[in-house]
Amino acid sequence: MLPISAVPCPLPVVGASAAAKATEGRPRVPSLWYGIALSGALGLLAWQLGKWFPLIGGPVMGILLGIAWRNMVGVSPLCLPGIGYSSRQILKWSIIGLGFGLSLGQVLATGASSLAVTLITLSVAFLAAWSLGSWLGLGSHLKVLIGVGTAICGGSAIAAVAPIIQSDQKDTALSISTIFLFNILAVLVFPPLGHWMGLSDAGFGLWAGTAINDTSSVVAAGYSYSTSAGDMATIVKLTRATLIIPVCIVLAVWTAWRAHHTQTQVSIVRIFPWFIVWFLVAAGVRTLGWVPVWLIEPLHLASQFLIIMALTAIGLLSDLRQMALAGLRPLLLGLGVWMAVAASSLAVQWLMQAL
Repeated sequence: MLPISAVPCPLPVVGASAAAKATEGRPRVPSLWYGIALSGALGLLAWQLGKWFPLIGGPVMGILLGIAWRNMVGVSPLCLPGIGYSSRQILKWSIIGLGFGLSLGQVLATGASSLAVTLITLSVAFLAAWSLGSWLGLGSHLKVLIGVGTAICGGSAIAAVAPIIQSDQKDTALSISTIFLFNILAVLVFPPLGHWMGLSDAGFGLWAGTAINDTSSVVAAGYSYSTSAGDMATIVKLTRATLIIPVCIVLAVWTAWRAHHTQTQVSIVRIFPWFIVWFLVAAGVRTLGWVPVWLIEPLHLASQFLIIMALTAIGLLSDLRQMALAGLRPLLLGLGVWMAVAASSLAVQWLMQAL
């Protein structure tokens, strides 16, 4: 495999002399457009492959193509800023775009109805992380980070919590790598498991929205199952993501108490997932009838493509060798917490139906 720095983005290639003349006196520097172009090109291919293989779907194809490209071909540092931008900002835009296809009443009702399952799975995640992490002999920071990443919203939650609990860079990197691995596995495993268990679209959406770590993976798994399952999973996940605020406040108080001082502060403005507000605004605009009927389908298609593009970018950031360096014990902790949350989500759904 070529070193990452040696593999260029898929830009037009001409003769060596022509390329030298074109770049003479004009050194190439990282640009958002290189990574956006690569993510978009592979995203278009994934979209088409998803149509040819609907059982897998475009979102999963995007992640797989991105992983394959990163680990078999490589990614130039010139592309990294644009790939990072695509994996974060374009994903947020795609979710906001989905809001134009949903009524505000539907969003609020779904979020409220899923809150009980969400709170239970969140509690299970923290209990499992602390007990299993203690049994594995892991430090408190790693237990908290993997617990919060599994319970709420993956890497975003870890990034918000790490400075609050004063985690070092090593524990933060280990927890993000561990969570990311199970995000990828969830996208591949959840849809076939859902079909095998005979889950309804609503049941699978609630399961995926409460049991898969990261927003991107929830969206990918949900829409791979069905459109209605994807809508449900997205709303449930966004409801779950807002819990980062009370969790961060509790952890700040806990950290201050352990250190016997009260200097730990939490910036609500910094940690709040603001794109959720714009998602609600989009749903409100649709509810008020301000979106022309002819525009709804193009908006939905654009959102679907942006989702695939963002997930492709996430795949392009997936260094399998780096994940393998995380070590066995963090992986076992991540696996145990993930399985506990997935099982508790299904169990709560079953009990609610039985009652």
